[in-house]
Amino acid sequence: MKNGLLAGKRGLVFGAVDERSLAWHTAMRCLEEGAQLVITNIESALALGNVVSLAKENNIPVIACDATDLNDLQHLLEKSQTILGGKLDFILHAVAQSQNLRRHRSYDDVNYNYFLQTVDASALSLHKLLQTAKKMDAIEEWGSVVTITYIASERSQLGYNDMADAKAMLESIVRNFGRIYAEYKHIRVNAISQSPTPTRAADKWNETDYFYEYASHLSPLGLADAEDCANLCVALFSDLTRKVTMQTIYNDGGFSHTLLTPAIVEDGRILKLNEK
Repeated sequence: MKNGLLAGKRGLVFGAVDERSLAWHTAMRCLEEGAQLVITNIESALALGNVVSLAKENNIPVIACDATDLNDLQHLLEKSQTILGGKLDFILHAVAQSQNLRRHRSYDDVNYNYFLQTVDASALSLHKLLQTAKKMDAIEEWGSVVTITYIASERSQLGYNDMADAKAMLESIVRNFGRIYAEYKHIRVNAISQSPTPTRAADKWNETDYFYEYASHLSPLGLADAEDCANLCVALFSDLTRKVTMQTIYNDGGFSHTLLTPAIVEDGRILKLNEK
């Protein structure tokens, strides 16, 4: 145990697929800080990656759950509380998917059935989780819920497609449910707007390689990696941030507030990439 920031706390982590996942890095840091955990993801994602074997190595229970399905969510919350021996102190919601993005559909030529699926998985799943958990009284007083967003929620970004709209809705849900949960049981709800991070999901975005380099040059502190995200999650789950709620917190090395840096000006490779 490093500092014991989460000693005695019980948590639920959505979205881990493999060892590159933000959710997996967060789960490992929570364990290091003394938490008990349950990991969950949809069946197909559990089969796709290696998180089941990784969780087994670390004695973490895994429960399959479709975060868009209310019955699945109720079962997950009931079983998690049984396994962990009480109400949840924190939840990480790292759930997102877009078939339009994966299939490289342009924003002005999306498949609307896919679009609805994107919104359901990437935004409404948080609403469904929070609504179900409140009805079940599944989160302990002064608990903490964190979700993962991205700055394309407020800026137009090539290739990010309908996921940008879903992230904008996700942040609105954070604000609205954050108020309700604060008044209900002093429970915090926040979003982390993360730097571009090389995960399995990010691999599906055509412009990934170019954007990593561009974002790195435009971030005064450099890109925040998965470990940085995990550390911020631990801080938000801990009692050190009891009065932080309804926020979108930029974990991006300053990228979100920077227009131009010497690195962009001096490194001609960035400018020449568009010429290839």
